[in-house]
Amino acid sequence: MKKIEWADFEKIELRTGTVVEVKEFPEARNPAYKLWIDFGEEIGTRQSSAQIKKLYSREELLGKQVICVLNFPAKQIGPFISECLVTGLYREDGSVVLTVPDKKVRNGARLG
Repeated sequence: MKKIEWADFEKIELRTGTVVEVKEFPEARNPAYKLWIDFGEEIGTRQSSAQIKKLYSREELLGKQVICVLNFPAKQIGPFISECLVTGLYREDGSVVLTVPDKKVRNGARLG
């Protein structure tokens, strides 16, 4: 495992946001949703694509707080622009378990 310095970690903008809208993403190569995530007044709402359909329904995602990387460049995914990376952990079967705070925090709170 490659070591990083604290300064490297500080460069990553890991922040919490609340999923406020979820849509199907039929154009995606792998089953995915289009998510709109509210990061609070300072940052606003950003959109992301997430391959999390194996474990999460649209209804279950609405209102869920997630941890995202905000300072990656936007990425074109088919006809959709992903503006942040929703974080998660892979299970042995390839499904993704979302990284979430275990208690409610303010949208835009920074992990660190």
